[in-house]
Amino acid sequence: MRIIPAIDIIDGKCVRLTKGDYSTQKTYNENPLEVAKEFEANGIKFLHLVDLDGAKSNHIVNHHILNEIASKTSLSIDFGGGIKSDNDVRIAFENGAKQITGGSIAIINPELFTEWLSKYGADKIILGADSYNRKIATHGWQKESQVDVVDFITDYQKKGIEMVICTDISKDGMLQGPSVELYREILSKSHISLIASGGVTSIADIHLLQQIGCEGAIIGKAIYEGNISMNELRDFNPD
Repeated sequence: MRIIPAIDIIDGKCVRLTKGDYSTQKTYNENPLEVAKEFEANGIKFLHLVDLDGAKSNHIVNHHILNEIASKTSLSIDFGGGIKSDNDVRIAFENGAKQITGGSIAIINPELFTEWLSKYGADKIILGADSYNRKIATHGWQKESQVDVVDFITDYQKKGIEMVICTDISKDGMLQGPSVELYREILSKSHISLIASGGVTSIADIHLLQQIGCEGAIIGKAIYEGNISMNELRDFNPD
């Protein structure tokens, strides 16, 4: 299973929120490149980079951070937050993203999102399925739709999506464990590569997510708060 640390960016700094609430912002490092280099030095291969300013602004804001990390590390970066237009996608890929994650756009403008899937391929476009009480949330988790998360994922699988990052917002940043039952349901009703996000607290959580069939796990606060050490993650990292 792939281990994918998260770096969330506000004002160019590495931060974490709780349940996506911007008022809970905690800054862990003012230099995201330092954080990325530390991950790389410990054998990490992948990075989930989120432009939280972009998510609120409806367009990419922190592309310079993406460029800096992509050009100065060998990390394979999936980038999300504020990707709402063809220009945003172009900016993300030109600045070093290996993949982009689209969440809000997949609800607001499914035709455009499906065009990206056709143009760039299913290996480049990840569906972001962020939900609260099973309903898909948009606009940096500030708005809630009436779309069920499992229906959302299965519908997009029919359109060609192969990779999904699924975040249970109620778990995000809480350090109370991931939404295992939701992930079991998704995996039983679809055939996508599922990346779990939100609530990962201990190395035992990662083992459990691997056992139920998740292809990857995004880890944020548990690393920054010291609940999971880089040493514990080494067994998962490819040589």
